[in-house]
Amino acid sequence: MKRNVLSMILAVTMAGTLLAGCGSAGGQQTPAAAADTGAAASEVPADSAAAETGTAGKQTDGKNVPELTSEPLTITLWDISTEDPGKTTMEGAVQRFMADYPNITVNQVHQQNDNYKQQLVVAMSSKQAPDMYIHWGGGPMAEYYKSGFVNDVTQMFNTYDHPDFIDAAIAQSTYDDKVLAIPFGGLSGCDIFYNKNIFAEVGVEVPETIDELETVCDKLTEAGYVPFALANGSKWTGSMYYMYLVARHSGNEEFDAAYTQEGSFTSDAFIWAGDKIQDWVKKGYFPDGVNSLSTDDGQDKALLYDNTCAMMLHGSWQVSGIRADNQEWYDENIGVFRFPEDSEAAAEGVPQNVEIGTAIGNGFSFNCWNADGSVDQTKLDACYVLATQYFNDDTYNQRQLDNGTIPSIKGFENTIDDANMKVVADIFFNASNVQLWYDQYLPASVTEVHKDCMTELFGLQKTPEEIGQEQDAAMKASLAE
Repeated sequence: MKRNVLSMILAVTMAGTLLAGCGSAGGQQTPAAAADTGAAASEVPADSAAAETGTAGKQTDGKNVPELTSEPLTITLWDISTEDPGKTTMEGAVQRFMADYPNITVNQVHQQNDNYKQQLVVAMSSKQAPDMYIHWGGGPMAEYYKSGFVNDVTQMFNTYDHPDFIDAAIAQSTYDDKVLAIPFGGLSGCDIFYNKNIFAEVGVEVPETIDELETVCDKLTEAGYVPFALANGSKWTGSMYYMYLVARHSGNEEFDAAYTQEGSFTSDAFIWAGDKIQDWVKKGYFPDGVNSLSTDDGQDKALLYDNTCAMMLHGSWQVSGIRADNQEWYDENIGVFRFPEDSEAAAEGVPQNVEIGTAIGNGFSFNCWNADGSVDQTKLDACYVLATQYFNDDTYNQRQLDNGTIPSIKGFENTIDDANMKVVADIFFNASNVQLWYDQYLPASVTEVHKDCMTELFGLQKTPEEIGQEQDAAMKASLAE
């Protein structure tokens, strides 16, 4: 493949959240069928005698995977797991792989999340991109592919064993009918957590439409409660409301058009979403000083804990956090429901089962090329096996479940014992598609503008039209680059 100068341009409709999942190979692993990839493999130290000689057997034995080289090979891998539990989980997958293939060295580099996309672009521009790297799928993945830094693994995916990923995960890893990444890490859904006892006290039911949600909010405010616990100092937390309102009003259509600038961030859905948010701010649906509160400090959760607020729109990772803070309180108080539908848009045929979050957590793409531009199949085979068989094995997936993340693999929804996570899994395993968070989907320069716009929107500093124009200008500048 010819390498082009990196261009942060995606002037086509993104298939990352739109394409149907492609067919999958036989011999796939589900929770019930993966007994040979369990914890025992992770207990073999990478430097043990058994690992060095290969006499203990590999956890890939008996599987339909590429036969890997017996010659020395080094793979450079980038991830963003700088802290535990993620750091240990990621390193464990690499250690299990190197125990089975002691001739292959994986140079695992943990990058800081905040600057990761920029660091990756710089590495690509200087032809120093890693052999294997994580990303969030969608638009950026397509940009990396178009710029020549992603191997097309469609044929491998359709030939060799891999987990039986849910359709939304494959779609988020696919562009232009090509499989460009291997999902791993699991599903992180965005839903509304609510205090069941407050709802019962006020006499309100879980809303199914946005009109019903507003009625619930009005009754909560009349009873002295703030409806939503929101800490928008981080900016991306407010974006959750914006994204969902846009999705409910237009599906993916208007966001996709705004991304390519064939449309605009001032189109109907964006203005409608912004107007809703500012109306809700004026009605007191959010805490005072919402832009000064920090989710990193748990200030939104604290408003739930002291019964100031009755609901919180947030990522499903909050389940493990709240449980860790107080399991008994969590069990007695917290329920979850999907973001309500826009009944008027639904009547006009707009799909209402687009969910916000990620169906893959992350994806691994591969950048394995020879000096002449041909595919380095030896290295690509090793990367494929590492991603499909070790970052998706029972040990890895169980650790994800322990941390409140649902692997995006069919069958794992049946292993969940938490009632709220069962609801989240049901919502996202049955979604028509999953719109990736804007702050991960948009180019880095546009992401910062978008987040600043969320401060301006919730602070009533600018109109929805004005923030739409800001985002359009940023997107145009990014495309021009």
